[in-house]
Amino acid sequence: MVTAGAETISRKVLQRACLKLHIVFSPALALKRIAYDQVPVNLLKDGGQQFSAEFKALNPMQQVPALKIDGITLSQSLAIIHYLEDTRPNPRLLPQDAKKRAQVRMISDHIVSGIQPLQNLSILQQIGEKKMEWAQRYITSGFQALEQILQHTAGRYCVGDEVSMADLCLVPQVFNAERYKVDLAPYPTITRINKALLELEAFKVSHPSRQPDTPAELRA
Repeated sequence: MVTAGAETISRKVLQRACLKLHIVFSPALALKRIAYDQVPVNLLKDGGQQFSAEFKALNPMQQVPALKIDGITLSQSLAIIHYLEDTRPNPRLLPQDAKKRAQVRMISDHIVSGIQPLQNLSILQQIGEKKMEWAQRYITSGFQALEQILQHTAGRYCVGDEVSMADLCLVPQVFNAERYKVDLAPYPTITRINKALLELEAFKVSHPSRQPDTPAELRA
């Protein structure tokens, strides 16, 4: 049920090791104290609920997530975060310093464009039986680069000591790496930042393993 005035999220449902949960912007809602209702979209049930006429009317790309807010519907996690940042700027998720802001955007794009899409369901369905090896290969390759970048940008978090959009991207990707049994030992900076973020309430409540529709075997 959608509460009047609340934002509505359509998001991925975890189904064993088949799907990549990519709720990048959920911590932003929690950090900015935005009330919302969730509407799960199961990417496997009924041939994929994202292909229904109802969801296609919401998002013609037939992809999740989608957000209804302020009388408009937005898709793509980074576009959603940028809108939240423009309209509800506190707390900031993009630094005021131009160089740090560019670093945040770079790291965010590195994750959501360079690593995550290669584990999308539409890709994995084409891979067949070697899904695990495929995911491990491209997460490992991406994390090798990301670890080097973070060694130059990180403080307590991805860029300095303030939570940013880059951190929102990092946590679900680490969760995905763990699901695909990627060895995280070679990535101490990634591991340290992820651990620090999971100490924050906004990341605890929005973590993929703590959602109402998370399968029992993947719950925290």
